[in-house]
Amino acid sequence: MSALLEVKGLKSGYGRIPILFGVDLTVADGEYLGILGHNGMGKTTALRTLMGHLPTTDGSVVFAGKTITHLKPHERSRLGIGLVPQGREIFPDLSVLENLRMGLASAPKEDRAVIDMVLQDFPRLVRLLDRRGGALSGGEQQLLALARCLCTKPKLILLDEPTEGIQPSIIEEIIETLLALKSRWKMSLIVVEQNLEFITSLSDRILHIQKGRITEELDRETLLAREGQMVPS
Repeated sequence: MSALLEVKGLKSGYGRIPILFGVDLTVADGEYLGILGHNGMGKTTALRTLMGHLPTTDGSVVFAGKTITHLKPHERSRLGIGLVPQGREIFPDLSVLENLRMGLASAPKEDRAVIDMVLQDFPRLVRLLDRRGGALSGGEQQLLALARCLCTKPKLILLDEPTEGIQPSIIEEIIETLLALKSRWKMSLIVVEQNLEFITSLSDRILHIQKGRITEELDRETLLAREGQMVPS
């Protein structure tokens, strides 16, 4: 598989407070990459920097052969990068259908066929199309946030802490949905998580991030073999 994303020496932070200290990673076409770590280790900062919401202070980001290190978020979105943020950030006063339509906001014209195609992978949302986003459960909101992101037809999805506040039954549904999308949409994924079971169920490789640095890379089998012994610190 060829490299879809290549990140070298990535540094970023908030104002004068550095958070990332030279992160290197690659994501191949069709690969699901997990980033595992506790709160405050730089997981969300890494995704926000890759999306362009935080400035890169050093290093480089190449996506699909194009250097995007200093592109704005909407420019990265048009190239095929989508972000599903922590907390989901749906529009609570809009209906499920209206939320999905927001995923088409940057398209030249609205294409309901895209929404219909996305809904094939999210059957739970079909019966909820007229319901307000804020009336959905946390798990349903996470599915909606994923579906809205897919309406942009991304090549790479950045998924931030998707299991936070989600009931176990929906977590299993999210795993099944994402694995189905991998083959159906031919997309890549970076997921950051603290939930070890979730991240090992999805990821081809897992990176361990600690204090803004990647400290270890593991494949799924190795991490599962050590699961009963290793607690990321």
